[in-house]
Amino acid sequence: MKAQKGEFGYIRAQKKKRTLITALLFLIPLVIFFTGLQQTGTRLNMFTFVAIMGCLPASRSAVSMVMMLLQKPADAQLYREVEERAGDLVRAYELTVSAYEKNTPIDSLVICGYHVVAYTGSDKADPAFAEKHIREILKGNGFRADVKIFKDRKLYLDRVAALAAQRTEAEKDIPYTPNESYPDLSRSELVKHTILAICL
Repeated sequence: MKAQKGEFGYIRAQKKKRTLITALLFLIPLVIFFTGLQQTGTRLNMFTFVAIMGCLPASRSAVSMVMMLLQKPADAQLYREVEERAGDLVRAYELTVSAYEKNTPIDSLVICGYHVVAYTGSDKADPAFAEKHIREILKGNGFRADVKIFKDRKLYLDRVAALAAQRTEAEKDIPYTPNESYPDLSRSELVKHTILAICL
């Protein structure tokens, strides 16, 4: 089963998938172009026009492919360490939070009650910007949240373990009405769903 967005292994799977799709989308116009060239003996034909138009979706796919090729997969050791500590907490991996101003890679993210904690190993990441962006998106969707993005791995893992230990206490008094569109999702799962919607 292919890794879905928010699952460990997603970036590697998407790199392969998007590269394959892009190659196929460019191959189709090339076949059309050379078929027309062989049949008519000239580039000035309808086949060339169709081939050129066929390059538009291929080019769009290429942009998507390049964006994914620039992403760095999460470290397998980090994944194991989070899984060991997170218990029943809702979590996500290998995210890139997208905003007009900048993108922020998130290696791991955990949700517990009003707390959203994440870790980024990127030296170029701006945690304060991403925290504010995520908080505003969640607030706009009716979720109050304290968002903290760590650049220190040990501090993040310690925080995950602490949240897992207090999960029942942290979540018991939070008012929550199930969403009509996603009646089976808990509040934490809906928070995750909302964050995934702003990720590449």
